[in-house]
Amino acid sequence: MEYNTIIIGGGAGGLMLASLLPAKSAVVIDANPKVGEKIRISGGGKCNITNALMDSTFYRGDAQFVASVLSRFSEKALLDWLARFGLHPVLRKGTQYFCLHTSKELLDILQSQSRKQRFLLNERVLGVHKRENIFYVKTENRTLSAQNVVVASGGLSFPRLGASGIGYEIAEHFGHSIVRTAPALVGFTVQKEQFFFKKLSGISTDVHIRVGEHLCEGSLLFAHKGISGPAVLDASLYWEKGMISIDFLPGFDWSVVRHSKKHLSSLLPMPKRLTKAFLLQFGIEDKAGKCLSSSELDSLQSLNDYRLAPAGTFGYSKAEVSRGGVATDEVDARTMMSRKERGLYFIGEVLDVTGRLGGYNFQWAFSSAFVCANNLGKREKQ
Repeated sequence: MEYNTIIIGGGAGGLMLASLLPAKSAVVIDANPKVGEKIRISGGGKCNITNALMDSTFYRGDAQFVASVLSRFSEKALLDWLARFGLHPVLRKGTQYFCLHTSKELLDILQSQSRKQRFLLNERVLGVHKRENIFYVKTENRTLSAQNVVVASGGLSFPRLGASGIGYEIAEHFGHSIVRTAPALVGFTVQKEQFFFKKLSGISTDVHIRVGEHLCEGSLLFAHKGISGPAVLDASLYWEKGMISIDFLPGFDWSVVRHSKKHLSSLLPMPKRLTKAFLLQFGIEDKAGKCLSSSELDSLQSLNDYRLAPAGTFGYSKAEVSRGGVATDEVDARTMMSRKERGLYFIGEVLDVTGRLGGYNFQWAFSSAFVCANNLGKREKQ
């Protein structure tokens, strides 16, 4: 055997795993010329590492599976680990932990700690097979062998950063089920009834979006393709098809309208261009609130429950993550090892676990890597 462990993928999960394993025990293979490219660009280059509010309710996936993994390496444990190397993330937006200046601070730590392993970059994995308890990983340039293989290849989002479906292919080869994948944390395209949204590109407003039983709060950004912004990205995690409901005026007291002398474009707490666009759609003149008829007021109040059916999403090229992946009932949450093939592990986004915006997906990558490293360490001692 050449190595004890082959790690497929040099993203957040793969780098954390390589950092935690004994020196010279693993090789990391990545299709990119540099590791951690997604870390580098995330959070506008500042990288939202984790969140002070951390539990399974912030994830789409099996709650018990997610909770089990998070309990073994919590956000507090992650912050303690980073502090050992001098990184003290700062709280922004209430509960979100970001790098102090740039994502390079996190990436430098992961690269420094994982340098004890071998890296094969710019090298695409073609497939994995097993013979006589040894895994053989075939790349474009060579075939490597190891006792263990960890699939940390991520999902299909950001294809320009080398994303591919190789992790799913490996899983299926060893008999695993794949929960249907889709772009997530991504903007929505709109039907022709909302084409007027496109003329509002660049405008942002705070909303509540309801998708089934899920409520997503935050800003909505009108874009050339449709709608985006934090609330929309979170909503995309849960949307399959059909209607969503947007409250454009959350908490607004309509009683102030009935006797107001102010014009609606000044009265409603939305950007004026947005208010005027909705007034045009409803066929209502921009006039004093007290001059509204009952039917006009009813039309405006529909802004608390504005129904639309997205035409689709902006796709994988704009998605921050992929939803779906390797079915978690076929993976042991205590070890991240396959229940179907001993020595085969899955961590991070390749699994059917996806978090909301706010550092949840990086935390998942780091927590699942920690659980995996712990088990690999025990196996190596046996």
